[in-house]
Order: sequence, then structure tokens, then C-alpha cells
Amino acid sequence: MFLKRKFVKSAATLLFAAFVGLFGTAGYYSTQLPAVISASSVDDLKIAGFPQLSCSAAPESAVPAADTCSDGQQVTFSLFGAIPVKNVEVRRAEAPVFAVGGRPFGIKLLMEGVMVTGLGGVEGQNGSLTCPAEEAGLRKGDIIRLVNGEVLTSNDRLQQLIADSGGKAIELSVRRGDEDIDMELKPVLSCRSGGWKGGMWVRDSIAGIGTMSFFDTETGCFAGLGHPICDSDTGRMVPVHSGEAVPVEITEVKRGARGLAGELRGKFAMSDSFGTLEQNKPSGIYGRLNDEVLAEMTADCEEFPMAFRQEITEGEAEIYTTVSGDTPERYSAEIVSVDYSSGTSSKNMVIRITDQRLIDAAGGIVQGMSGSPIIQNGKLIGAVTHVFVGDPSKGYGIFAENMACEL
Repeated sequence: MFLKRKFVKSAATLLFAAFVGLFGTAGYYSTQLPAVISASSVDDLKIAGFPQLSCSAAPESAVPAADTCSDGQQVTFSLFGAIPVKNVEVRRAEAPVFAVGGRPFGIKLLMEGVMVTGLGGVEGQNGSLTCPAEEAGLRKGDIIRLVNGEVLTSNDRLQQLIADSGGKAIELSVRRGDEDIDMELKPVLSCRSGGWKGGMWVRDSIAGIGTMSFFDTETGCFAGLGHPICDSDTGRMVPVHSGEAVPVEITEVKRGARGLAGELRGKFAMSDSFGTLEQNKPSGIYGRLNDEVLAEMTADCEEFPMAFRQEITEGEAEIYTTVSGDTPERYSAEIVSVDYSSGTSSKNMVIRITDQRLIDAAGGIVQGMSGSPIIQNGKLIGAVTHVFVGDPSKGYGIFAENMACEL
């Protein structure tokens, strides 16, 4: 009798522990799944990285008789088909087909207004030190868009308006985040230069090198970088007034090493242009190819269907990137982890370079490779966005669908 009781108690303890483990696992998967996914069909829908999860239509997702149902359908993911994990909305969408890039391009942007990159004191005629910009309420990172009602397009124009003010207050319209703020700047006569000063440093343009991720062969629209272009001094995303994408030839690679980010270096083709830059978004830079360049690139391109996030899994992959000249090459890589719940972030997965050629040439991922497309199982899954400074063979990547939704 004693042994029987002991056996029953042990069995109950093991069963309880199993249930706790299963429901704990279900809770973990719940945090890893997104609230919304896109798919061409809900039939046999799988999360590639979680094969133990199966999906079925949620009981409450009955379709109304009226012709007013939403675009999404609720499904329930379950652990081993038995323990409900999470209800997820599935939005039906056909996967687009894109031509992959990997080609470097020069970025030349004019800002929408001028960005305040720093504030400084001005020594007035009486010897006192003041900062008119700070007193007006300006902060580092602010965008000055209007001066006395005039649309501002350059540093030079702002300096001229301040110099011609004669000390009279000038009216500013400033963009700070999503808010427009009116300010009044009263210049100070500098005892050093003899001119009227505002006490700030500003920037009206930015230039750099990036990598094209993919383009639409029909429209010529293209996406690159996989992350926004930000001002180096303020860290703020640069608002685009107009921009140009120009051919660039990679002439040198500053090799990355532990604790030191590497860099692609090249020369711009100053007289040529292959397209316009139209948008700077959290998911990358977007533009349109010239007709001539589109025809040239379409004639010799590789096209891949885009993978939705749930199709991406850990394991072998490839990237297209350029470390010499202007022609991309394929290099082997590995998807180390996938964060399906990371939303619109540009850090959706961790990638590791496994191709010894790229490691020998660049140490792995370096600055300028941002936007290099990632291919897995014959599909475009994303683009490289960041390098791990502590280990340049690794970096982050963005889901291709996060970039494609802005194209």
C-alpha cells in the first residue's frame, strides 16, 4: 500500500511538472509570435522557426453574411496541436517578386530645411557671452524649415538672413519630432567678427555610401540600406527634400576587427546619376531608377520572390554585396536567430558571415554593406543593417517585407 501511494504521488508530481513545462513553453512561444502576419494563404500556415506550432482557424473568426468583412483572418497557433498559444491575425497578400541588388551607390541628400547640429555662445560687443539660438528655444536636432515665412533650403541662406537682420528678431518655424514650433531668434552682434550671429551650427546636406537591396523591374522603384540615414552629430533621422543616387566604385575596404567597425570606401561618379532618392524611412532609403539604368540592370539581374517573416528560419543563407569595384558577389552566411515579434524594427534577425573570402577581405560585415540583400531557400528574406562591433562576422538584418511595404 505504501509503495502504491508513493508511486501515485510520484506520478502526480511528474504529471504536474510536465503540465507546468508545457504551459510555460506555450507562454514563451506566445511572446515570440507577432500579433499580425502576412501570408498568401492560411492553409497549412507554419512558423518556420517553430515547427512544433500548428495553426487552425480561431473559433470566433466566423465570416459575416454581409459583404463587410475585414482583410484579416484570426487563426490560433497551438503547441503540438493541443495547447493554444496565441491568436494571430493573418492578412492575405501575394508575395512580390524583386530583382536583388548588392550594388553600392553614393547617397547625396538635401535636407528639408536645415538641421541644428550644435549650439554655441556668441561674445557680444559688451564682452558678455550669450547663445541666441538657445534663448530662442532651439535644441540640437531641430529642423529649421521657415525663416520669416521663407522656405529654407540651405545653410548659406540662413546665415545671410541672420547677417542681414540688423539685430531685429527673425521668425522661425521649427520641426521637432512630429511637432511644428514657432520661435523668435534675436541675433547678437559679435565683437570678434563684427557680424550678426545666431549661436548655432547647422547642416543642410549629407552624403555617404550604401548598398541597394532590391528593385521593381516594372516601376524602377528601389530600396536600400534597411535603416534610416541619420545625422552623425545628432543621431536624428534626416528629412529629405531631394536626393540623388550616383554610381560608386569601391576602391578600398577598411577591414573590421573586434572592437573596431570596418568601412567600404569608394569614389563617386560625380557626372553620372542612376536615380533619385525620394524617401528616408526607418526601414531604409527609397528612390527610383532612371529609365536607362533600369533597362541596363533589368537585362542582367536575378529575381526572387519575397519571403514573409514566418518563412525565415535559422540556418544557411547567402548575401549579395560588393567589396571591390561595382559588381556584387554572392557570399555564404547563416541566420543565427529570428525575432518574429520584432515588428517594424530594422533588427529582425541575427546573421553571421561564414564565407572565408568575405572574412579575409573585410573581416565580415562593415559600414557601407547596409542594404546587402539576404537570400534563403530561393527567396529574398531581408537585408543586412548593422554590424556587431564586438564580432564583425555577425550583424543584424531586417525583414524584406518591412522594406517592401514602403516601396
